[in-house]
Amino acid sequence: MANYDLIVIGSGPGGYVAAIRASQLGMKVGVVEKAELGGICLNWGCIPTKALLKSANVFEYIQHATDYGINVKEASPDMTGMVKRSRDVAAGMSKGVQFLFKKNKIDQIVGFGKLKKGGKVEVTDAAGKKTDYEAKHIIVATGGRSRELPNLKIDGKKIIGYREAMVLPQRPQKLLVVGSGAIGVEFAYFYSTIGTEVTIVEFLPRIVPVEDEEVSKQLERSFKKAGMTIYTNSEVTKVDTSGKGCVSTVKTPAGEIKIETDIVLSAVGVSTNLENIGLEELGVKTDKGRVTVDDFYRTNVPGIYAIGDIVKGPALAHVASAEGIICVENIAGKKPEPLNYGNLPGCTYCSPEIASVGMTEEQAKKAGYEIKVGKFPFSASGKAKAAGAPDGFVKVIFDAKYGEWLGAHMIGHNVTELIAEVVIARKLETTGHDVIKTVHPHPTMSEAIMEAAAAAYGEVIHL
Repeated sequence: MANYDLIVIGSGPGGYVAAIRASQLGMKVGVVEKAELGGICLNWGCIPTKALLKSANVFEYIQHATDYGINVKEASPDMTGMVKRSRDVAAGMSKGVQFLFKKNKIDQIVGFGKLKKGGKVEVTDAAGKKTDYEAKHIIVATGGRSRELPNLKIDGKKIIGYREAMVLPQRPQKLLVVGSGAIGVEFAYFYSTIGTEVTIVEFLPRIVPVEDEEVSKQLERSFKKAGMTIYTNSEVTKVDTSGKGCVSTVKTPAGEIKIETDIVLSAVGVSTNLENIGLEELGVKTDKGRVTVDDFYRTNVPGIYAIGDIVKGPALAHVASAEGIICVENIAGKKPEPLNYGNLPGCTYCSPEIASVGMTEEQAKKAGYEIKVGKFPFSASGKAKAAGAPDGFVKVIFDAKYGEWLGAHMIGHNVTELIAEVVIARKLETTGHDVIKTVHPHPTMSEAIMEAAAAAYGEVIHL
């Protein structure tokens, strides 16, 4: 039996980052992974979807080349080529994790891991052979998968999840996207841009429902302008797949309708991978499909920890990575600061992009704050206009009494690259006046943050 200081079950952005940090801190580490290193994020999530979205973005540029004074002969999307590029990017990133494992002397244990008593992990390989490994500490980082609705069972052919959506052999003529969170709107943008007729059905009153209401309205305008059909306050009650394509019955505020498409993409969230990994046998506490942990990701069972999608908080790669680092640093006695779940950025990579952190305007009001709100449209930004991307805005929210930066919400070109400024500023307890007096380079998209802060305090120059 191989003995380790730490065994991590799962090699996603939570698991592999935790393993590397543990190795840096002098631990002997093994990582159990049944599939590709890097987990869903690197192989079937964040990275390959961004590669597909970049292909769509390039095609969109070509379609509008004349807007930039460039004449281009007719172009057409190559679905096979786009998918190949996406898979190549994912494979390259996975190989990068393999390199990091070798560099940090981390053992890769291939197979399905299951917790056993006495600090052991039973690993079953592809041939069914079981091997026990022992460790002082075990981190469970098994991640999640597409959530299935009872009336929307994924068959992988006509009703698909995000994995199938990434590798379709050909572009569907018509696509119904059920759910308008990050996964739903990213695929909606991708397929719409390359010529698919896209319809979105959202159960809640607005698309991207976790975002600020003004952001949701702006994205809906942009998507409708791009030719998409959107039904909110609506529900897919059943899908008939007996024919060549799909006939979906949708309950809308105006009554029941039928929508015919080639494929239905179910993008209604993520389910956690907690089944058959030994949690029940060890008595590890769970609540509503999530493992119960403290601020340092310790479960109720000594020596067992959990991070990532399977614990409280948003199911985001960067959150899992941060949790993994805090977890192992605490194990090593470094006394890390607990993660502030109120200052976690969220990004959506459709076009226009969305980025946000902190409270929405509605949340700030409900929390009892007297607020100052500033908004700066990219239509007034020289860089955005020059880039041909005037749609969208930056919206900032401050506490009127003390100047605390409560939240920021952005929609527009490249805003996912801007949000970190706000996250750092909030971490450092920067006030609105500090932002206004910080010189931002011109011309850049980042000026919109300064201008929005100035708008909140009645000092905006370019509006």
